[in-house]
Amino acid sequence: MTNRPLKYLITIIILFCMLCVTVSALSKMGSTGSEVSKIQSRLKQWGYYDGAVDGIYGTKTRDAVIKFQKKNGLTPDGIAGSKTLAAIGISSGGGYNSADYELLARLISAEARGESYLGQVAVGAVVLNRMEHPSFPDTLAGVVYQNGAFSCLDDGQFYEPIADSAYSAARDALNGLDPSGGAIYYYNPKTATNKWIRSRPVITTIGRHIFCS
Repeated sequence: MTNRPLKYLITIIILFCMLCVTVSALSKMGSTGSEVSKIQSRLKQWGYYDGAVDGIYGTKTRDAVIKFQKKNGLTPDGIAGSKTLAAIGISSGGGYNSADYELLARLISAEARGESYLGQVAVGAVVLNRMEHPSFPDTLAGVVYQNGAFSCLDDGQFYEPIADSAYSAARDALNGLDPSGGAIYYYNPKTATNKWIRSRPVITTIGRHIFCS
């Protein structure tokens, strides 16, 4: 009984912090996507980068970012945060807010509970990849709540408490980490009964999920 007030206080603090969160764009080692391609393209035009514009934030991209940061009076940490992106001329933020962050974390927790951390991030990345694909809604909520898209909304898992790791996975996915390799579908081969999903080209397997295009 004596610990209950403390638990309530901790819960209130966590909820308050979540309401204050705004997820900003952050490109770093391991990130992939169109934002990384834009960074590479700009830095290549200006002579900082001599690698391929492949959308993969590798060592060459990091070193080019560091050179740019040193030249422009920014902290040379090799991470393209909001200040570095602004200096490069790329808008940061992606339009994501605390509600998007909470929703993605809830979806990840429900769909990938028990999976490895990379497996959880990959599920979040699939949601974001769908937003960029013409066959899916262009908002995070639209993708999550699309009819029949995720079984967790039907079996009740979506409304279970959110795992702490899912919040971290949602943040990394929103920041551009994509272990799925650009997948827009995933399934568990032991439980999937849909023949069509099994016909999709496989990109990678992480834990119990196969990720495909």
